[in-house]
Amino acid sequence: MYQRVLVKLSGEVMCGEGSRGFDQSNINYLVQQIAQIVDYGVNVGIVIGAGNIFRGEELSEIPHSLADQIGMLGTVINALYLKGSLQKVGIKCVVVSQVTSLPSIRPIHYDDINLYFDAGYVVIFAGGTSNPFFTTDTAAALRAVEMGANLLIKATKVNGIYDSDPKKNKSARKLDKISYYDAISRGLKVMDMEAFSICGRYKLPIVILNFFEDGSLLRAVRGEDVGSIIMPD
Repeated sequence: MYQRVLVKLSGEVMCGEGSRGFDQSNINYLVQQIAQIVDYGVNVGIVIGAGNIFRGEELSEIPHSLADQIGMLGTVINALYLKGSLQKVGIKCVVVSQVTSLPSIRPIHYDDINLYFDAGYVVIFAGGTSNPFFTTDTAAALRAVEMGANLLIKATKVNGIYDSDPKKNKSARKLDKISYYDAISRGLKVMDMEAFSICGRYKLPIVILNFFEDGSLLRAVRGEDVGSIIMPD
């Protein structure tokens, strides 16, 4: 069992694949999956994207630095919505960020994060790394290391890592276990190279799994075989 995990979610978990905004049935499912691992006794950190609000290619007419900052604010919106949804079912939750000082958001302080976990709170990290030019994958890796996680879970719509795109290649082979070195040398696109580099440096394993398989998060924190795992070299 892993005691402290960081879950990286896409914004699409709030609305469903290819949709926008917030869909209550999807959010209910999301809350249910998070509740399973909270009830299991795991310290949970979350980083969520903003793909349900807008996507990067839609902001291509403005400078990249500005587009990234807009994206950061999108993750703040999702973090607050998720906080409200978790609190509605009795899960204590706090949103922390360096990019805004809204009344319901607290700044990131390492000592405080440990206090939140000790008090049984889910901690949602909003606003990415707080700098443009970095993705939420990199933010997830950074926050996982900062919170002392012993597992990073990237919750996707694919049940692991493949040697090629399974949607385009029916012969694509699933890789149940792979090292950081192999993931980088193969140029696998499941996470950014910056995220791989951070996790590799701090020997933090990553599990890639299909979030839409009920109970997959719980199986991962229990240490069961689910999805694919990227291990330190």
